[in-house]
Amino acid sequence: MTGHEPSGSVVLRVLRAALHTGFYLLLVIATTRLFATDRPRGVMMLALFGVLALAALYAVGALPRRVAHHRRAALLWLACVTALWAALLAVSPDFSWIAFPLFFLHMHLLRGPHAVVAVVVVTALVIATQLAHAEEFSVAMVLGPSMGAGFAVLVAWGYAAVHRESQQRRLLIEDLRRTRSQLAVSQHEAGVAAERERLAGEIHDTIAQGLSSVVLLLRAAEAALPAESTTARGHLVEARDTVSENLAEARGLVSELGPPALNEGGLADALRRLCERVERESGLRCRLRLDGTAHGLPADYEVALLRAAQASLANVVQHAGADSATVTLGYLRTEVTLDVYDDGVGFDPVFSRAPRPDGSGFGLRSLRERIERLGGVFELESTGGGTVVAIRLPLREEVSR
Repeated sequence: MTGHEPSGSVVLRVLRAALHTGFYLLLVIATTRLFATDRPRGVMMLALFGVLALAALYAVGALPRRVAHHRRAALLWLACVTALWAALLAVSPDFSWIAFPLFFLHMHLLRGPHAVVAVVVVTALVIATQLAHAEEFSVAMVLGPSMGAGFAVLVAWGYAAVHRESQQRRLLIEDLRRTRSQLAVSQHEAGVAAERERLAGEIHDTIAQGLSSVVLLLRAAEAALPAESTTARGHLVEARDTVSENLAEARGLVSELGPPALNEGGLADALRRLCERVERESGLRCRLRLDGTAHGLPADYEVALLRAAQASLANVVQHAGADSATVTLGYLRTEVTLDVYDDGVGFDPVFSRAPRPDGSGFGLRSLRERIERLGGVFELESTGGGTVVAIRLPLREEVSR
């Protein structure tokens, strides 16, 4: 049904157009008949001014349909239009016909008994004007305006019924659109869940199994070393611990859990252990700075920030040739920030957005996409004196309080 306007709305638009057209047509006819009579020039000029003022006032209020949005202004507009019409009616009974569109305006803008009273008053003015300008009494002078008022009331009630039906139809269409959107979201989530289940199976059958085998091989190699090979044994222990940690990460992904490092404490503790491990394994001086008071964050935020620190420090170790790195975690009022700075050789940040021939370079692009999916900002600055990875994630209202 999208793309098609409800038939009720079309009917309402046609009725409004007919009402406005009828008003101006009757105003032109009455003005023409007025100037065909023999009246003083001053009266004619005053009447012409009144006609122009009524036409302009009606256009200001009715044609742009502004009166429907501000009820007090609408009532003031209706009162001014009625007063101008009454003044013109006192000049010539030919303006009596304009009462017919006025009936609809009063029925539409006023409520309940007030609308009926207004219609009765307008009808009485028309009848009084007809009697005042007639040479003798005629039943048609009373019957005609009264029947016109009754017909206008019935049509106005029908217009209101069509309007209500149109509103109900519009609400129904909006509800159908919302339902369709919710169905699309549900289908998307179902597709995502199915894909995650597929990836979990792939990770379990490949990466997790392979890492498990590596752990067993490292344990066997450690047991086979002579007792005096302390250096080699230490390296094997480090390698085994690293592989065991990555195996736990893979199993956490399979079971749709967060990183195991976060299960042993908060994000700050996980980053501190990460810096200690990087320093122990690579010799790079790595320090953690904490700005603000640490507090709980959404799970997806903690995972994203921990992954960002892991990926950034891995790049520092592999490519930067740096002596030190600093990880700064900031808890601000409206956002949480993570900065990773190193004093290495730097590189051209433009290359971080494009894939490389050897298949590397995926980490930073993947990290940028993850942060942007959370509504955050990922920035990378690099010069000959080092590199800074800066991340900002907006805090949700319930978290920032």
